[in-house]
Amino acid sequence: MSNKIQLDVVSDVMCPWCVVGYKNLEKAIQELGLEQKVGLTWQPFELNPDMPQEGENLREHLMRKYQISAEQSQQNRLNIAERGKEVGFTFDFYDEMRMVNSRHLHVLLEYANEHGKQTDLKLRFFTAHFSEQKDLSDLKVVKGELEQVGLDAEEALERLSQASYIEQVEAQEFQWQRLGISSVPTVVINRTSAVTGAQTVETYKQILLEELEQES
Repeated sequence: MSNKIQLDVVSDVMCPWCVVGYKNLEKAIQELGLEQKVGLTWQPFELNPDMPQEGENLREHLMRKYQISAEQSQQNRLNIAERGKEVGFTFDFYDEMRMVNSRHLHVLLEYANEHGKQTDLKLRFFTAHFSEQKDLSDLKVVKGELEQVGLDAEEALERLSQASYIEQVEAQEFQWQRLGISSVPTVVINRTSAVTGAQTVETYKQILLEELEQES
């Protein structure tokens, strides 16, 4: 087998467009039959690194951060929900929904990566947060999500009390920012080129095919 195409998906669990982008990327890989030719790793990015652990009401947060009205904020969520439907993902935005600090989730995703379950856990977190009205700042909730994908929740959560694992995630985030990544999702291809934003299935297919051509 020739070398795999390495995809680093720089993303935050709190980013709805990261769900849409991944679903289109996944479809592109499947339609091209490249499941065995592509290696995918999720890389950490925090939309709100200074957010307190318990977070902030999503609607109020978006209005403040982007200087938009309640109507614009509502319209944005309707647009995202519509895009979600197109890719087979349910966005259930509700009034009490919160934008929470995601650093602890990135630490756990690194743990999942070591056990071959990183994408499983990432998708579980996306679904819990956006579809199931679960509060991912609550470690009891997070424990249930870890168990649901077959990970040792006690061992994983133990990492959150060890500064070295948190510093490792912060260092990775800094590394990607230093390379110029300032928004998510960003898909980095073989550490040589990158595409930012939730692209269409066709765009991802084109990128993958160009990469295969270069390799051959």
